[in-house]
Amino acid sequence: MTRRCYDKKSAMAASIATPKDAALPAERFFRTSLSLLILTSTVTLVSTGKLDIVTSFAAPLVVLFKGMRWWHGRPAELSHRTATWCVAAYLAFFPVDALLLSRLSVGNSSNPPLFAALLAAVHFLIFVNIVRFYSAVTDRDALFLSMLSFAGILAAAVLTVDTTFLILFFIFLLLGVSTFAGMELRRGALGAVSPALHAYTERDRKLNRALSLSALSVAAGSIVLGGVLFFFFPRISAGYLGRASFNTSLMSGFTENIELGQIGEIKKNSAVVMRVQTGKPISYERLRWRGIALTNFDGRRWSTAERAEKLYPGEDGWIHTAEIPQKTDSPKPGMIYTIYLEPLATDAIFVPGKVMRLRGNFTGESNNAFGAIRRNYIFRDSTDTLLNRFHNYAAIRYSGSSLLPTMDAAKLRAAPTEYSGNIISTYLQLPPELDPRVPELAKQITKNAGTPFDRALAIESYLRDRFTYTLNLTGKPGNDPLAHFLFETRAGHCEYFASAMTIMLRTLGVPSREVNGFLPGEYNELGGDYIVRASDAHSWVEVYFPGMDWQTFDPTPAAPENEAGFLTRLGKYADWMEITWSEWVIGYDFAHQMVMAQTLQRSSRDLSESLRGWYERQQLRGKRWMKSWHNWVGLLIPLAGLVFLILLRFDALSAVVRRLWLSWQLRSPKAARSNPQLASGLYAELLRVLARRGLTRRASQTPFEFAAAVDAPNLAPSVWEFTQLYARTRFGGAPCDATRLRQLLGQIRAAVRAR
Repeated sequence: MTRRCYDKKSAMAASIATPKDAALPAERFFRTSLSLLILTSTVTLVSTGKLDIVTSFAAPLVVLFKGMRWWHGRPAELSHRTATWCVAAYLAFFPVDALLLSRLSVGNSSNPPLFAALLAAVHFLIFVNIVRFYSAVTDRDALFLSMLSFAGILAAAVLTVDTTFLILFFIFLLLGVSTFAGMELRRGALGAVSPALHAYTERDRKLNRALSLSALSVAAGSIVLGGVLFFFFPRISAGYLGRASFNTSLMSGFTENIELGQIGEIKKNSAVVMRVQTGKPISYERLRWRGIALTNFDGRRWSTAERAEKLYPGEDGWIHTAEIPQKTDSPKPGMIYTIYLEPLATDAIFVPGKVMRLRGNFTGESNNAFGAIRRNYIFRDSTDTLLNRFHNYAAIRYSGSSLLPTMDAAKLRAAPTEYSGNIISTYLQLPPELDPRVPELAKQITKNAGTPFDRALAIESYLRDRFTYTLNLTGKPGNDPLAHFLFETRAGHCEYFASAMTIMLRTLGVPSREVNGFLPGEYNELGGDYIVRASDAHSWVEVYFPGMDWQTFDPTPAAPENEAGFLTRLGKYADWMEITWSEWVIGYDFAHQMVMAQTLQRSSRDLSESLRGWYERQQLRGKRWMKSWHNWVGLLIPLAGLVFLILLRFDALSAVVRRLWLSWQLRSPKAARSNPQLASGLYAELLRVLARRGLTRRASQTPFEFAAAVDAPNLAPSVWEFTQLYARTRFGGAPCDATRLRQLLGQIRAAVRAR
C-alpha cells in the first residue's frame, strides 16, 4: 500500500529534464509532442493577425529554441522561484499593456477597450506559457503547459474563425493526443521498472512509430465524430462575443461624408472584403456592387442626406425594399445572390442593381437568436442607399434578389426633361466656387448632343478616351482638385472621373449623383462566387431619367488586367474553402441542417432508384443470355458433370488444390515459410510424386527407412537429403528451409519424368 502511494506521488512529481529519465519509454516522443503542442498553440495565436509584430516573431522563435534544447536533454533555464517572480512582475505590467500598448492596434475595432483587454490577456497567456516552459522540471509542469496551450487555442478561436485556425486546430488535436499518450506511458513505467540506460535503439523507433500511428488514429476518429455531431447538433447562439468582431477594416470611402481621393487609398489594398455567391457568371456589362450614393459636393468633399426610413422584415424574414414591377414587353433581367461581407466598419449594405428584397442577419449575431431577429431592420435613405445601423462591425451574411436595369437608348432619349423640385434641389447642386472652365468644357463636349442621354454618353466617352487611369496622383491639387484633374494632370482614379462627369452633367441641367461601391471582382468557377477585394473599390455615376429611374454610367477607363498564374488558381481553391467554411461552419444553423437533410434524402432516393434500375437491366440481360444459350444447356450440363466425375476419379481436383496451397505458402513472408506444417505439406507432396513412380511408403516404415529403400541412383540422394531436412523441422524444432525443400522436390519431379 505504501509502495503504491509513493509511486503515485512520484509519478506526478517525476522529473522530465534529468538524464536519468531519458531512458524512460517514449521520452523523446513525449518531449517532441509537448514542444510542438506549445509551438502550435503559439503559432495559432500569431496566425490570427491580431498580435503586434514583436510578439508575432519573438514568441514562436523563443518556444522553438527551448524545444530544441529540451529535446537534447538540456536542463531548465529558470527555477520555479524565478518563474514565479517573472509572472508577478508581468501582472504589474498588465495594466500598462491593456490601457496603452494594446490600444495602439485596435483603433478600427467596434469595442476598442474590450479588444485591448483581450489582447493584453493573450500577451499575458503567451508570457506565462513561455516562462513555465523554460522552468518545467516535473510531469505536473508538463500537464500545466498542456492546459495553457489549450487556453491559447481557445483565445485564438475568439480572435478568428477562418480556415487557417481549423487546420492548426486539427494539428493541435493530434499533438494533444500524442502528448498525453506519451505522458501516460512514462507515468506507468516510472517506479514499475528500472530501465537501464541505452541509446536510441530500433525498439524505441518502433515504439515511437506505434505511438504516432495511435495518436493519428485517435485524432482522426475524434475529428470525424466531432464533425458528425457538429452537423447533427447546430449551434443555437453565437455567445457573448458573437457581435464583437476583432477583424474590422475601416472603409472611409463608404460613409455619408467622403473627401475626394479616399477611394483611391482603398484601392491600394488587396484584402478580400466580400464574396458574392451567384452560382454562375452574370452576363451584365454594368454589374456593380452598389454601396452609397452621394448628392452634395463642396469642391473637395462629397456628402449625402441623412437616413430616413426604417425597413423591417416581414413574417417570412424578407425585407422588401421595392414593389415587384408589373410584367412588360421587355422584362428586366433578375439576379439572386448571397453576400458574405467581411467586417468593414461602414454602414453601407452592398447590393447589385435595383434591390427587390433582402434577408439576412444584419446584427451580426447568431441566425437562431430570437432577439437578433426581432432587432433586425435596416435603413433606406432618399438615394435608395441601404444602411445597417450596426455598421457591419461583425461579418454578416445576407441574401437577396435584384433587377438589373437594361439601358434602352430609344426610351432614354425620349424621356421628358421636366424634373420635380426635389430632384432639382438635390441633384443639380454645384460647388459654391466652381471653376468656370468646367461648365464651358461640358458645353463643348456635348455641343452635338440633343438629349440628356446623349450628353451623358458624350461626357462618358470623352473622359474614357482622353484621360488616363492612375492611382499615383502627381502635383498638388490645391483647393480645387476637380479642376486640377480636368485641366492639368488629366489622369486620376475612378473617383475623379465620376466626380467630373457628375458635376459637368449638373452644369448642363441633368440630374446626377456619384455612387461608391465595388466592381464585380474575380469570378471563381469552383465556388460559384465573385471574389471582391478592396482594390475593386470603384466610383461611378447614376443619371436620372423621368419614368426610367436612375441609369448607370461609368466614365473610368478600364484598368490593365493581371494575367492569371498558378498562384491565382491556387487562391481560387483557397477562396472556395473559405466560402464553404463560412457557409457550412460559421453560418451553420437549423436552416442549413434542413437543407442538408433534404439533400441526403434526395441523394439516397436517387441512389436507390439508380441501383434498382441497374439491377433490372442486369436481370433482363441475364434472361436474354439464358434464352440464347437455352439450346446448349441440355448438352453442357451432362458434359460438365462427366468432366467433374473424371477429375474426381483421377484425383485431379485435389492435386490442383494442393499445388495452389503449396504455391501460396511458399510465397508467404519469411516467418510463415519457417512453419513446420509447411515441411509436412512438402513431404506429403514428395510421397505423392514417388507413388506415381511406383515407390509407395508402407505404414510401418519411418521416413528414414523409406528413404533408404529408394535405390534409384537419380532419386536416392535427393530423397535422403529431403527426408533429413523434413525430420529436423518436424521433430527437431529447426526452422523449415522451404527454399531448399522446394529445390529438392523439383529435382525429384524431373527425375521421375525422365524415367
